[in-house]
Amino acid sequence: MISGNDRAIYALVTSVLGEGNGKRVLNCLAIEEALLNECGNQVSRAAFAMAMNVALFHDLLDRVPSGADYVRDVAAQNRRVTFDHGALRTVRFAEGPTGGLPAGQDAFARIFIPLGYEMAAIYPLERLGMTGRAYRHIDAPEAIPQFFLSELHVDRFDPAFGEVAWRVFGTSRDPLDNKAKALLDDYAAGRPVNLETATEVLPTILAAFDRQHEPAAFEDYEVLRSRSNEAAWIATEGNAFNHATDRVPDVAALASRLKSENRPMKEKLEISASGRVRQTAFRADSVQRPFADGVFRTVPGSFYEFISRDVDPAVGALDLAFDTGNATGIFAMTSAAP
Repeated sequence: MISGNDRAIYALVTSVLGEGNGKRVLNCLAIEEALLNECGNQVSRAAFAMAMNVALFHDLLDRVPSGADYVRDVAAQNRRVTFDHGALRTVRFAEGPTGGLPAGQDAFARIFIPLGYEMAAIYPLERLGMTGRAYRHIDAPEAIPQFFLSELHVDRFDPAFGEVAWRVFGTSRDPLDNKAKALLDDYAAGRPVNLETATEVLPTILAAFDRQHEPAAFEDYEVLRSRSNEAAWIATEGNAFNHATDRVPDVAALASRLKSENRPMKEKLEISASGRVRQTAFRADSVQRPFADGVFRTVPGSFYEFISRDVDPAVGALDLAFDTGNATGIFAMTSAAP
């Protein structure tokens, strides 16, 4: 069992989730020992990034009952989840920022890069009017979860869509305050960050992974949904984790078993062009969300994903790439009509 307040990740996670929830989520994840055992008053960028990901994984499970049920089953079998990556969606206007937020993926690149991530690849998602980017951690690329960060290009849709998108997303605020920006500046410059500061700032960083705009008018939501399921999803869920992904040895066998258990599985396995990356997922759980008229309506929420990665023989290491076709297929998990 995970314990010990002298461990940076444990201290950070329990500071935001409480000791009970923090221990539970840490004990269900397979975390590299070197990361988990980091001690002392200074917090490395890798430890901060891992603690951030653990808290985001917990948030995803809070919003996705099907994923939480699966993780409980894994824990009951004395196994742990290998957290491969989380996915985020953003909005980019051609003319500039998204309300008070930096444009599109820039709102998160300013967080990821100081914490040790680099952009590993770009994935055009032409059918969706989007671009995906993989952010991979420099210090521990296989151990610290990646981010698949996508942005929806408003200018690829019609003018009526653009007007509605501005009404909805133009109300966005920037959740990062000066203390959060100072911490990111310190990490970017290689300056030491102490545990007290990291603990104080982590909740603010986590607040970036949420909806930053005002609730949409239902009529505007319907216009967005008529052109783009992804835009409609962002309208209600914002920049929350769209999905979190469990790296498993044999995703095809797991999918077959989960289907036999009547879990809400995606029908088709997504296989990358290389054949080395295979993905499937649960369908998105439905959630109740408020609209501008004060009425709560049922809409698609987030979901839980599964992935298998083979070794890339060209480099002799795990193939950490993504695939445009896979991503497009997986994104369909949130396309159910409310």
